[in-house]
Amino acid sequence: MTKQEFQQRMAQGPLILDGATGSNLLKSGMPRGVCTEQWISAHPDPLIRLQKAYIEAGSHVVYAPTFLANPVSLGSHHLAHETKHLNHELVRISRQAANGKALVAGDISTTGKLMEPMGEMPYDTLFEAYKEQITYLVEAGVDLLVAETMMATDETMVVLDAASEVCDLPVLCSLTIESDGGLFFGGNIYEAVEALEAVGAAAIGCNCSVGPDQLESVISEIYQRVSIPVIAKPNAGMPKITATGEAVYSMEPEEFAKHMEILAKSGASLLGGCCGTDPRYIQALCQKIKL
Repeated sequence: MTKQEFQQRMAQGPLILDGATGSNLLKSGMPRGVCTEQWISAHPDPLIRLQKAYIEAGSHVVYAPTFLANPVSLGSHHLAHETKHLNHELVRISRQAANGKALVAGDISTTGKLMEPMGEMPYDTLFEAYKEQITYLVEAGVDLLVAETMMATDETMVVLDAASEVCDLPVLCSLTIESDGGLFFGGNIYEAVEALEAVGAAAIGCNCSVGPDQLESVISEIYQRVSIPVIAKPNAGMPKITATGEAVYSMEPEEFAKHMEILAKSGASLLGGCCGTDPRYIQALCQKIKL
């Protein structure tokens, strides 16, 4: 998909994204603490079932589970040497699940490390890590790229810089925020979206962190500040942490969909779910906005 083709698709109406992956795989037997990317590669069936269910529920896009499949993040599991294999294999699995019925996005995320001068991560190291991952995602045949759950403007810009060196695919940029719009590594979403649009983001918005009930003013303000499509992919409300450390989300699909309808009316045109959501939430969302 070219950037122009993405613009043409967005002119036709909302694009429905998928919901959570990791929390659903935990329910399907994935152990806590493992490298998610490696586990899925060895146990593809739960992901295939989940992504097929998302598509059946109405998702136009599923995210290949390449969230932390960059050499820096994989290095924490001593798997940097598996970067090419994991990106190729995980995209192959998602393409098998989609079977031509949905777009497959190459999923990219933060390394969790602050960039210089605030932290110790050099620009060049991060650029090469993202460039390597994006190269493998493109080789594997993704339709577009998504930089999601990003924590800072500068690291998201590095993704855009790296992508521009490799391909002409549209890059959707989604940051994780506090309920007031603050970014976890400093700054705020409002300054970030303007800067990221200026350097080539195809769509911009937020995911994770909070529920849709806390995002109406944030989405509305983003929509007023940019001319590109706006993303809303929130959690199923705020979690309660159990004694065993499990995050439990209390917002049911119907309530989630009701708030997502408000976000759509506030300007979001790429809509999906993050932590705590599953195909029921996507189905409720599609029914609510009459897709």
